[in-house]
Amino acid sequence: MEKRLAVLCTDDEFTPEIHFLDDLALFQEEVANNAWDTWQAFALRLRAEELGQRQSGEELLVLAELKERWEQVGLIPYEHQIATVKRVINEMHGRAILADEVGLGKTIEAGMIIKEYILRGMAKKVLILTPASLCRQWAAELSQKFALYPVIARGPMDWKRYDLIICSLDTAKQADNRRELQAIPFDLVVVDEAHKLKNPATLNHRLVSGLKKRFFLLLTATPFQNDLKELFNLISLLRPGQLGNYRAFRRRFMKDKRESQNTAELRSLLQEVMIRNRRGPRVQLPPRRVATLPLPPSPAEKEFYQAVTDFVRREYRSQQQAAVNPLTLLTLQREVCSSSFAAASTLYKLCGKCGEADGARLVALLEKAAALKENAKMNLVEAVLAQLEKEKVLIFTEFRATQQYIGSRLQRKGIPALSFDGTMSASKKDYTIHRFRSDPRYPVLVCTEAGGEGINLQFCRTMINYDLPWNPMRLEQRIGRLHRLGQAREVYVYNLVTTGTIEEYLLQLLIEKVRLFDRVIG
Repeated sequence: MEKRLAVLCTDDEFTPEIHFLDDLALFQEEVANNAWDTWQAFALRLRAEELGQRQSGEELLVLAELKERWEQVGLIPYEHQIATVKRVINEMHGRAILADEVGLGKTIEAGMIIKEYILRGMAKKVLILTPASLCRQWAAELSQKFALYPVIARGPMDWKRYDLIICSLDTAKQADNRRELQAIPFDLVVVDEAHKLKNPATLNHRLVSGLKKRFFLLLTATPFQNDLKELFNLISLLRPGQLGNYRAFRRRFMKDKRESQNTAELRSLLQEVMIRNRRGPRVQLPPRRVATLPLPPSPAEKEFYQAVTDFVRREYRSQQQAAVNPLTLLTLQREVCSSSFAAASTLYKLCGKCGEADGARLVALLEKAAALKENAKMNLVEAVLAQLEKEKVLIFTEFRATQQYIGSRLQRKGIPALSFDGTMSASKKDYTIHRFRSDPRYPVLVCTEAGGEGINLQFCRTMINYDLPWNPMRLEQRIGRLHRLGQAREVYVYNLVTTGTIEEYLLQLLIEKVRLFDRVIG
């Protein structure tokens, strides 16, 4: 039996009238063109909203609209992406966290949702907030794959003048910009790398919570990274009250900081607002092999590490400990495990903050750092590279000084390496990735954490984590640069850990955090 659309509305005297329509598209067009008087248009607009929300578990408009374009650019949406778009629009009313694992196409899903709402006439004013390093990437994706042509906004004139806007979080959260943005009613707001909103005290969170937004998408593979309070904050930003207040949430779902309880109930609540696709039968990728390589330090390295550790303990115990940030002292221990150059940089900075006695100790430590010529990790890296003559290799480090050391030592060994970090301009980043991909003279890319955000390197399959981050999700983000849709080969990841040091403790901490994440999010 054919379905017809019956629309009930009234005239100025509130006399009811029923309109029968067969063509939903025509109906929406008539609403858009003000084919009825003001009162009728209002009534019909309400009905159009309902239809837009309820239309089709069957077909999405975007699939037919972009079929030819996708054929031209070689894009075939995966089943999990189409299912995600349908669920966000038909069941979640356009407000959701897209939490697919790294590399499974959250940007494609978001692009399809944006385009679908625009085609349905339900979104016109759209704001996409993203880290500055990803603005151009978003613009390219939307124009090439979705025939959407956003403006990368720099200030208030841009977001007032244009309807489809990309803006960096750093630009948007500036005081004057924040006030201007929060005064604009947006139909749809999309936030990429949404884990940056985990803390309500930050400007990022305050900016987004104050935006006027009807539809709201948060994109992150890591809805929390350290503890469940971060998850509570993100869910409450999307749908206040979904998890109750924090006191009730903590009592019901947190056994302690890193252990959940009533986990099945919590996961059920999360599924109402979050979609997470994982690698598996529905989303197949080549295998990835992750190996942790424990490395005993050389005698000289062990002596230097012990000397620094003694200094750190003394600082903690002294009454002058406020002079030095405790986090700086922990970072110093990690830097020693990375390279003497990274440690020397911090030791030099500390010299200006400590008293005369500590200053003398710091100078002695600096002399030890300068005299240290051995690096067990670098010896292993060179051995691995010797086995991979024709392979591209990505090396991650937390520290700029270590990055420079790795690059210079490889250069001396006749292995040209490219550097990639957060201080580089967008154009220089693009050029560096192009050279790494295309030029066989550069087999190695040495990357810092900040530099690695958002880059896609499916053409490479080997990664060395020279040192480990505090945050396990950063480790997953690193691996996701290689192990993602489009990767055709098995991926190999090597984690280097110096035995008998803070890195062993850090590794255990990472394992505990990953277990909590897997229990709650999956």
